[in-house]
Amino acid sequence: MPILKYLRDLKSFSVLIIPDDTSHETRSKKFTLFRIIFIGLIYSIFVAVFGYYFFILTSIGSKVLPGNYVKSTEEIQKTQELNEKIIFLAKELQQLKSANQRLKYAIALGDSSLADTVDNSPDSLKEKYKNPKEGNLVGVIFEYLNQLFNQQDNSIFFVLPVNGYISRAFEPDKGHFGIDIVAKDGTPVYASAGGFVVFAGYTSDYGHVLILSHSNGYLSFYKHCALLLKKERDFVKQGELIAQSGNSGLATTGPHLHFEIWHYGTAIDPENLLLKNK
Repeated sequence: MPILKYLRDLKSFSVLIIPDDTSHETRSKKFTLFRIIFIGLIYSIFVAVFGYYFFILTSIGSKVLPGNYVKSTEEIQKTQELNEKIIFLAKELQQLKSANQRLKYAIALGDSSLADTVDNSPDSLKEKYKNPKEGNLVGVIFEYLNQLFNQQDNSIFFVLPVNGYISRAFEPDKGHFGIDIVAKDGTPVYASAGGFVVFAGYTSDYGHVLILSHSNGYLSFYKHCALLLKKERDFVKQGELIAQSGNSGLATTGPHLHFEIWHYGTAIDPENLLLKNK
């Protein structure tokens, strides 16, 4: 090509400097091709080094450049802390999902068949079927008394689970399916009636929650607790210590116990079932 041939033939050239003022003489400067390449290379290296430190040491680089290529120690530490928080929140979310699934499962299984097994311990069953009833007068009398006892036991009643005063009543039309009992953090919470623990865990809205299944299709809920003292599949008696009241969960307005009673899937006003102290 003509341009490449011209560059090969070009060994050196001169630059004429002609001043506007005619009183000064014209000057010339002779350059070789090697010298021009060398000067251009030095100039490029200087501009590259100067530009690199200019953008890095000033805040212009983070605004002009498409990405921040060099991070300070503080930024790296903040990034690591954010990653750890994200991992922690992911684990917490997974635990909450698991707790919600168990809560739904507990409510679905919270029927009278769970609590009815409270009195059917192996010893009682063995005693019940030890002697045949046919032709045995004692066995017939025992069976009659046992049935009478079971009929009396089916009449369930509830007691106030924590010492305090009711700050909010039962308002199902407003989504409040229980009563709020104001109590200090750490106040003992007792089982309102004997039953079977079908759920004991943490939920995001209601904090530490414990659910008891009772006979005749009743369920009792104890929400916003500070500490749960019973675990799932435990049998508890009426008045037994099961938790401590608190202020856990997002849907809380202060230290209190939210107490609910459900009967075959329908919320009931606990004040109508609680045994009144005269």
